Amino acid sequence: MPVQALDLPAPDALQRAVQARLPGFAHVQWVASTGSTNADLLARARHGRGLKPWLLGAHLQEAGRGRAGRPWQNRSGATLMFSCAFDVRLPPAQLPALSPLAGLAACEALRRLSGHAGVCVKWPNDVQWHDAKLAGVLAETTRNPDGDGYTVVIGMGVNLRDADTLSASLGRAIADWTQVEGGGRVTEAADIVQAAALAWQQAVADLEQQGFAAFVERYASADALAGRAVNVIDRGEVLHAGQAAGVDVMGRLRVRCDAGLVSVSAGEISVRAQP
Repeated sequence: MPVQALDLPAPDALQRAVQARLPGFAHVQWVASTGSTNADLLARARHGRGLKPWLLGAHLQEAGRGRAGRPWQNRSGATLMFSCAFDVRLPPAQLPALSPLAGLAACEALRRLSGHAGVCVKWPNDVQWHDAKLAGVLAETTRNPDGDGYTVVIGMGVNLRDADTLSASLGRAIADWTQVEGGGRVTEAADIVQAAALAWQQAVADLEQQGFAAFVERYASADALAGRAVNVIDRGEVLHAGQAAGVDVMGRLRVRCDAGLVSVSAGEISVRAQP
């Protein structure tokens, strides 16, 4: 039987559904269109506007961004896009761990919803369906204006449809939610939003209390790159080539190279599995 794509309700209806599922969030909003939900929440945080957590979703992002500031294309109704903002109190050296943390928490949330172990995370924070990208995650931070810690804004775009078209246009494997759910649609858009938002909230709290060391084994259970040959590429240059060996207690990717084990930090570095 053909699988129906998950349809997005109207923005106001989706806002009400998400608000009902997230009573502990101080601010929940869903709009038809904006530039970037991450940028909007970062701007709000820099003005110190009230208690957190916050959630902002949009049917269309006119200036969506991926890692390293890359533009991110979308069309209304084809992608479920939203961002959450949380207060976080961490030493600056631990802030980069928020990126793999956000990807892992999103992966675990979508695994629980779908019941499929084929949902995995590619370091630092892409959520994949087997080897095809299902969702992109972006974590950004800004110092709170009162000097008390930081605000972390975590955004995600989950492909709901168009996987075949996107795969052809981008020249790489793209997945969507119809492939994950298989024979029947049982998940509502608000369920996905709730699952990810609560997973991020708990993960950030756990990171504050326990550090990323508490997530190393969990990451290993969802790691799409574990044991695979990889290239670490920065600005078109191969910096390291070797075998992916999980993550360390700072959330950095470990790569076993000829020269030994190296740790790679999140940032403008991309990791690509070799054929």
